[in-house]
Amino acid sequence: MGMYLYNTLTGRKEEFTPVEPGRVRMYVCGPTTYNYIHLGNARPMVVFDTLRRYLEYRNYDVFYVQNFTDIDDKVINRAREENQAPLAIAERYIKEFFKDADALNVKRATLYPRVSQHIDAIIAAIATLVERGFAYFADGDVYFEVEKFPAYGRLSKRTPGEMRAGARVEVNTSKRNPLDFALWKAACPGEPSWESPWGPGRPGWHIECSTMALKYLGPGFDIHGGGADLIFPHHENEIAQAEAQTGAPFARFWLHNGFITVNQEKMSKSKGNFFLVRDILKRFRPLAVRLYLLATHYRSPIDFDEAGLLAAEKGLERLENTRRLLDEARGQLTGTGAVNPVTTRTSALARRAEELRQEFISAMDDDFNTARALATLYDLAREINSYLNGTTTIDPATLRTAAITFEQLGGEVLGLFAQSRQQVDDELLSGLMELILQVRQEARQRRDWATADAIRDRLKELGIVLEDTPRGPRWKRS
Repeated sequence: MGMYLYNTLTGRKEEFTPVEPGRVRMYVCGPTTYNYIHLGNARPMVVFDTLRRYLEYRNYDVFYVQNFTDIDDKVINRAREENQAPLAIAERYIKEFFKDADALNVKRATLYPRVSQHIDAIIAAIATLVERGFAYFADGDVYFEVEKFPAYGRLSKRTPGEMRAGARVEVNTSKRNPLDFALWKAACPGEPSWESPWGPGRPGWHIECSTMALKYLGPGFDIHGGGADLIFPHHENEIAQAEAQTGAPFARFWLHNGFITVNQEKMSKSKGNFFLVRDILKRFRPLAVRLYLLATHYRSPIDFDEAGLLAAEKGLERLENTRRLLDEARGQLTGTGAVNPVTTRTSALARRAEELRQEFISAMDDDFNTARALATLYDLAREINSYLNGTTTIDPATLRTAAITFEQLGGEVLGLFAQSRQQVDDELLSGLMELILQVRQEARQRRDWATADAIRDRLKELGIVLEDTPRGPRWKRS
């Protein structure tokens, strides 16, 4: 069975296969950089980071682009309030974005393009739309003419009347249609502006994303993601602009995460009902916040409450306890070289770990169901705990199978385990030493003393001391 994702464009789950075998091209709308991120901003960051991680776990090479909107009315307004240059405000909050993203264990995107660095490309895109008759100039501004694009409304499934009611439509007599949207805005005093064929000005919001996505991913790329609040008008307008330019489909799969609400009302800065990630992290651990965001299916809303975060803290503690038990067991085995007979019990754990890995994959392949995948991870933790607490004889191979599965699913895919470079190096060293000890033991059994001694002597030169004991060889750093 393949991987199925819910495509907002078609309104159904569809089997996902990338255009280019083994490679996924993915664009996710990033923040407007005028404030610290709130929990509603953090949800798509964590959701699409986890999707990217899962695709990589399934051996796809993911080219992941997330933009920064550093030119926007909100940035300009904040700059006025603080008497600073708009791009200086944006730069400050981009740095703060990375602090929060790193805390939430969000991997860095392949690229983070900024609007301010793509003005020439945006002007070229607008010129193409004007040339092809999809855009018009009026009173210093350039507008996209919605009626010239018959497929408009296909993503949001809205009628023209519904779109007029739902859009943030400004009264503007220069427009031919209230739904027409700005591609280029004439310069206003005190605002950043750039020269263009239509006079000095700055780009509209929607043309920014479609231009950067096309520049780095090309038409027909695999996945475009973002919050459900962006479906209309932002993503609807992106599609219209991009496809009017190229004559080709813009993105194949459109994925949207649900809102985070407060008392059933969407969390947003404009409503004043938002909780900054920075403030939440003063009370809750970052990886517990990440777990909280993944414990609900990405398309479902989350109504914010502290009880959910407290439950996520407890859930994270359960997983960390299993990691601790695994570390202790590996520590007990390190240096003993003892390989115990594989019992029915150890074989059962290895089989169960593989069964749960397949269940995890099945959950993630079914429209990226992280809630079900988390339940599977808890089941694996329970199996490992039962094994480690219920036996005095630990089989290294079984332990490694369980540990690798647990670390891959919980850490590599869900991103719930912080792991230092030293931990990674120590685990690699332990695995390599076990292999070396096995090779040396086989040489000794063949009475190939020269090879066994050569291995021991070479390891000593590298700072590893071997000790042959009645229980088998042990090793330690000198």
